[in-house]
Amino acid sequence: MNYFVKGNPDLCIGCRTCMIGCVIAHEGEKIFQMNPGEYVFNPKLDIVKTATITVPVQCKHCENPACMNVCPVKAIEIIDNAVVINQDKCIGCKTCMIACPYGAVDMVVSSDGKKQTDDSDRIVANKCDLCAGIEGGPTCIRVCPTAALKLVTEKEVEASVTNKRKAAAVSLNQVK
Repeated sequence: MNYFVKGNPDLCIGCRTCMIGCVIAHEGEKIFQMNPGEYVFNPKLDIVKTATITVPVQCKHCENPACMNVCPVKAIEIIDNAVVINQDKCIGCKTCMIACPYGAVDMVVSSDGKKQTDDSDRIVANKCDLCAGIEGGPTCIRVCPTAALKLVTEKEVEASVTNKRKAAAVSLNQVK
């Protein structure tokens, strides 16, 4: 089972600390020594704010990911329970973005400094990778000041299913 981060809209205050933590985790603290125009701010999640809800939206790391299935260059793969985009392979065709049922994939200017053959910026797919290769796991969870984010693993899913079954059995027993 692939893991994913779940946001609790009752706890999220829309502060965007998760987005900043994500960028720092992937770009390094060097961004604090740079001028704002010298680096690309590409968080791998987004905050949705409406009149009634505020919550981070990010990849759900599907078991049979539509984004991975449509990628013509196989730039998307499952690594250590996470769906990950290899931006070096990505050709910026946008099919993964269109296929994602959650709107969790966006297109960004590549942070590697490479250009297209016409000298324009190279555009690549960008989405949550559960902070693959970063010690401590998803940074967004660790930096959230209200603990609105939680990593859902196979263990948590199994516990949830067990609890729901117990609750259903108790309610059925009370009906009799």
